[in-house]
Parts: sequence; C-alpha cells; structure tokens
Amino acid sequence: MNSTRDSIAAFIVGSVGSDVGDDDDIFELGLVSSLFAVQLVDFIEREFRIVVDNEDLELENFRSVSALSEFVGSKLALLGR
Repeated sequence: MNSTRDSIAAFIVGSVGSDVGDDDDIFELGLVSSLFAVQLVDFIEREFRIVVDNEDLELENFRSVSALSEFVGSKLALLGR
C-alpha cells in the first residue's frame, strides 16, 4: 500500500505545487479545482488500472492522500489484486 500512497502523493504534489500531508484535506485547503478533480480521477484509473464508478465519486474517497490510498486499496482488493 505504501507505493500506492507514494504514487498518489507524488501526483498531488506535482499537480498542486505544494506539499500535503497524508491526512490533509486537499479540498478544504483549496488545492482542488474542478479540472484537477477530473485529472485526479483520470490518474487513479490509469495508474492503478481500476474503474471509478459514479457511486465511488464521494468526497470522502478523494479528500486526502490517505483516503485515496484506502479507496484504491479497496478497489484493488475487489479485483483480487
């Protein structure tokens, strides 16, 4: 799971140009635009080869590096990976 976390953190930091902690709320911090939210979903789908379904588009799944790591881990577990 650590490489999942590292990939997600690197993408976010590279995109927003600011360091974020694992539990920092990137929405509350104002680091997320609507365009970045779409890019984030696209990154998650491509990087981890998963499909983010409409029902997955809950703010809680995308709020922080930790939340995203848990979300990706749960999707991968459902796929047996």
